[in-house]
Amino acid sequence: QVQLVESGGGLVQAGGSLALSCAASRTIFGANFMGWYRQAPGKQRDLVAVITRGGSINYADSVKGRFTISRDNAKNTVYLQMNSLKPEDTAVYYCNALLGGQYYWGQGTQVTVSS
Repeated sequence: QVQLVESGGGLVQAGGSLALSCAASRTIFGANFMGWYRQAPGKQRDLVAVITRGGSINYADSVKGRFTISRDNAKNTVYLQMNSLKPEDTAVYYCNALLGGQYYWGQGTQVTVSS
């Protein structure tokens, strides 16, 4: 029932930055969990960053110090600011939300980082 739409992906050079947005069709205020996952070709979908209803934030070790997740409940949007991008960050990035005991996923946005 909840629609999540990611945007902001694209092609950047290594060391560059991208800002991803995930817009929800309904309020995310009550979401217990919102996060970003990524899946590179031929690889498993991995957790990148999460932010809980209480504001707790966790990052994958591979992105700590480079990525920042944030949430704007008034805009029903979660963000992922990605700095100092590396080619290994290349993947489809997915927004995820846990609400009412159900997981919701966006369609994904492609992030490609060139060497």
